[in-house]
Amino acid sequence: MGIINEGSFIETVHMKGLQISLIASGDGTEVIYHRLEPDARWGLEPLEGGGETLEYLHMLSGELLLKDSNGEKTLRPGDSFQRCPVTEHHIFQSIGQSEFLYVTSNPVFHYYSKVTNELRDLVISIEEKDGYTSDHCDRITKMSMLMADALDLNSQQILKLNLAAFLHDIGKVKVPVEILQKPGKLTSDEWDLMKQHSTFGREILQETGLPSLIEAGEVVEQHHERFDGTGYPKGLKGDEIAIEAAIISVVDSFDAMTTDRVYQKGRSVLEAIDELIQNRGTMYNPEIVDTFIKIKEKLVKI
Repeated sequence: MGIINEGSFIETVHMKGLQISLIASGDGTEVIYHRLEPDARWGLEPLEGGGETLEYLHMLSGELLLKDSNGEKTLRPGDSFQRCPVTEHHIFQSIGQSEFLYVTSNPVFHYYSKVTNELRDLVISIEEKDGYTSDHCDRITKMSMLMADALDLNSQQILKLNLAAFLHDIGKVKVPVEILQKPGKLTSDEWDLMKQHSTFGREILQETGLPSLIEAGEVVEQHHERFDGTGYPKGLKGDEIAIEAAIISVVDSFDAMTTDRVYQKGRSVLEAIDELIQNRGTMYNPEIVDTFIKIKEKLVKI
């Protein structure tokens, strides 16, 4: 049972694993209720252009694991977190279900609400058009977060990966459904258009104007690059490819191979893992494949 009476909310936004509700606003300040489902993540990042913005969090229930440059710390009911201004990325991971109040002197809720709802609707429409089940992007995000923990990514990388993983295919909204669902081989022109979806995705996220989504867009654009330089759209290779994009490339491929689609039956887990191993060092970053294999028992349960 929630601690806050839902009737007191001005507006509420829901995404998978997260509810944010505006409780009060005025004089340039917003008070926002957050409820996170188990293992969901939420983050704070430096404000573009600087500024003395106050960011304050007060725990109501459950536990949050805070990750930043100081290491890890667990926040419990009654604990608070404050920064003015925020100078680095802070990631909060929910241990079980958790609730907290968030107070900010940078009032962005209504714009964030509009952008979040639009992006969520786009993601759902793309999953349906592309022949996936409705939780494909959720699975990619969960697997990516397990990989991030295993690779010991920093808080900024985790925030960027979390957003990019969920939104990795958002550019497919600009690809005709007859191409997305074509059962046979694509023509040269159709394939050229399909390959543009990663750049379309970066452009869509850049247009939001939100710094965290703009950074995620750079990862989205790279998630079809290949370790040997034969990927698209820019033919990046090796360490030129962001590690976040290299992670999404592996987990997205695994999920695609093991999922039944309208035009193809999914392979077994063992067949998919064998495919990752065979393409280690060509399509995929060797370190990412090795890490995937190391924690595969956790990943296949998602």
